[in-house]
Amino acid sequence: MRFASLGSGSEGNALVVEAGDSRVLLDCGFSTAETVRRLARLGLEPDAIAAVLVTHEHGDHVGGAARFARRFDIPVYLSHGTRIAAANGGNAFADAIIIDSHTPFAVGDLEIFPYPVPHDAREPTQFVFGDGAHRLGVLTDAGSSTPHIEQMLSGLDALVIECNHDREMLLGGNYPEHLKQRISGRYGHLDNAQASAILANIDRTSLQHVVAAHLSLRNNRPELACAALAGALGCSGEWIGVATQAEGFGWRMIV
Repeated sequence: MRFASLGSGSEGNALVVEAGDSRVLLDCGFSTAETVRRLARLGLEPDAIAAVLVTHEHGDHVGGAARFARRFDIPVYLSHGTRIAAANGGNAFADAIIIDSHTPFAVGDLEIFPYPVPHDAREPTQFVFGDGAHRLGVLTDAGSSTPHIEQMLSGLDALVIECNHDREMLLGGNYPEHLKQRISGRYGHLDNAQASAILANIDRTSLQHVVAAHLSLRNNRPELACAALAGALGCSGEWIGVATQAEGFGWRMIV
């Protein structure tokens, strides 16, 4: 089982997860041409993607999903609320497969476990992926943690977790006050300390990879995010990976 990011941040998000001969794209916030270019960087053609999963309707996650899926005839999986909200925002999915945020499903060799998160979207869903032997968890676009989130993320082999902002940088920066409150609120985005607290609360004994994701270019720095996560793990900050906006990150293998 392996995974890689096409890019992560407010300008576009997409993550590839692979098990056996099955690959899914988690979110698609880039144009079709840009998605194809970034897939090629990972050695993939669009026809290698078996499904697109959408976490929620915000443009940096869904903006390119409908066009990419139509162009290459790829099924799209998303919640009922996300489908409605995406259509209202101009991203219609005519033949989407509706998922329940508490019901697992499979795409080829991939076992997929959805779970709900607190975010300012209609019915946001994050995911844990498995191949029967290993599990990868993804948590971005959540303003706070819940016992269910921490239960879902316990005992993983790999975790991609949001470190959107450093709270002091955000509150001391020049964003309008309403935007600061939205980002830092219960339904906004996780800051470095919140992500670290989640790590501290879960079973971390099997973790082979931890990657900080969805970093704000204006309100965070990679070294701050890595230091926060490393503090919870008791490791060097250099061990923590970072998903960047421009490059994402290359293939990481779970063994």
